[in-house]
Amino acid sequence: MPKLAKLISTPRGLRRALAWWPPYRCAGIKVVHIADDWSSARIRLRLGTLNRNYFGTHFGGSLYSMSDPFWVLLAVNRLGRDYVVWDKTGEIEFVSPGRGTVYSEFRLSEARVAEIRQATADGSKALPWFESTVTAADGTVVARVRKQLYVRRKPGR
Repeated sequence: MPKLAKLISTPRGLRRALAWWPPYRCAGIKVVHIADDWSSARIRLRLGTLNRNYFGTHFGGSLYSMSDPFWVLLAVNRLGRDYVVWDKTGEIEFVSPGRGTVYSEFRLSEARVAEIRQATADGSKALPWFESTVTAADGTVVARVRKQLYVRRKPGR
């Protein structure tokens, strides 16, 4: 297994790799936590000069970027190597201006994993939707993010 693949195969390794990934590092995005069983993740975005828009609030692209890969990362690691998991669709609704540090949390329950496994057991694809919110430190909702994944069991598995 190549070094990078080995590094990102664990939650701790992925968190460390993302800390150095230029799009996250330059945007001020930090992966605060990924659960050992890949069931959850917590992401932080601090407002800085490189992610501030014309109005002095968080750039919308940074808000989306902090939310973009985590449903896929959690799902592919929870489902295992017998599944293909891709992003299919994503959308963001901006609710209020992001000022200061914002957070996003992702929780993939065992029930949801079982639902996906059942939907794909016969080789069919599943297109589940997932939702997360970006919130300010005081709990104010800054944005709502929805992601649709493409999930299919690999043939012959």
